[in-house]
Formats: sequence, structure tokens, C-alpha cells
Amino acid sequence: MSKLRVHGFTISLDGYGAGPQQSREQPLGAGGEQLHDWLVTTRTFKRIYGKEEGTTGPDDQRAAQGFDNIGAYIMGHNMFGPWLDDDWKGWWGPNPVYHAPVFILTHHARQPIEMEGGTTFHFVTDGIEAALERARAAAAGRDVRLLGGAATIRQYLRAALIDELHLAIAPILLGTGEPLFEGIDAPTLGYAVREHESTERATHVVLEKRKPGT
Repeated sequence: MSKLRVHGFTISLDGYGAGPQQSREQPLGAGGEQLHDWLVTTRTFKRIYGKEEGTTGPDDQRAAQGFDNIGAYIMGHNMFGPWLDDDWKGWWGPNPVYHAPVFILTHHARQPIEMEGGTTFHFVTDGIEAALERARAAAAGRDVRLLGGAATIRQYLRAALIDELHLAIAPILLGTGEPLFEGIDAPTLGYAVREHESTERATHVVLEKRKPGT
């Protein structure tokens, strides 16, 4: 069965995946843009937007792994855009970066939106397991990448449905915002640290769900 993977989800040193006061002008909240300093300079990130420059090395390798063997994506409604506006088609313009089916958890039903480049946004109103089932079917044997935000990842963690979770811990403090691990007892749910690596801009930690008896 395909895996459900989180890649490159960045949290602050004090555990927040976004700052306070999220809005159209500040989708990551106050101070939240700093979380992704490790990512936005990489060659992988630059190539998404048609540029050839960018840094190589461990940060870039981690960013690139997030696209390996991915056949579909899941995201929360707030990541797509927390508005009940049927004209809203996301933050990414007419050709989003995903180039695959994207399943959005929401309470607001909408018809699928076909975008350029192979991205189609599907809106799922019947919960996280239904979204995962549909994403796995669309992925056709490849893995499903869970994008976030923090509240969405928490739901899948509580249900122990995530197989692999790569976090980038940024060396900043946000003080408040959207916490990732609030109310989560990861070891009891079966998660353990598989690897960790520090770079100048982030500490990369990979958690995996262990099989019983391992």
C-alpha cells in the first residue's frame, strides 16, 4: 500500500507551524515567512518557479525528496484558502506546483477545479479517512503527500495514519500561532525518530510510524 508522507513541514523552535493573525496578506501569519528560509533558497524550490539558480546540499536534498514517488496530495482548507468564495482557486496562480490531484479537507462542498499543468483540486467533506482513500486511489500505487497545515497534520497524527513525517525545525521563536504537537503523544501512537540532520538554516527530523514489535 502507498504511504502517507509529510515532507518539509516547518515548525519554529517553540513548535508552531504558522504565526498568529493569518490572512490573505500573511498566509503564514505574523513572522511565519521566516519558517521557510531554509527552503526558498534551494535549487528545488527555484526550479518549481522556472529558475535554474539555487543552493544545493542537504536542504535541497530534503526539499527534492518531497516530490519523489508522489501521486496525490492532501491539504487542509486553510492551506487552500479559508474563504467560502467559489471564485478562489488557491494561492498558486493558474498553474499550481502540484501537477497531480489535490484533495482538500473542507466543510464547504465545491465542484473539482481543473488547473493548468495537471493539478485538479477536489473538495472532500466527509473526513480525513475518506480523503486518504480517494487520494490513494488517485495516486495509483504511488505515495500520498500530506501538506498541512498544522491542524490537518494533527488530525492524521491522532489517527496514526501518517507513515513518515519530515519536519524542518527553523531556528526562530514565534511565541504563539498554530502548534503542531498540541495534544499529541507521538510515542504512544507508535512514532519514533528515524533520523536527524542539522544545517545552517534548519534541523531536519524524520519520524516514522513503527510496526508493532519493532
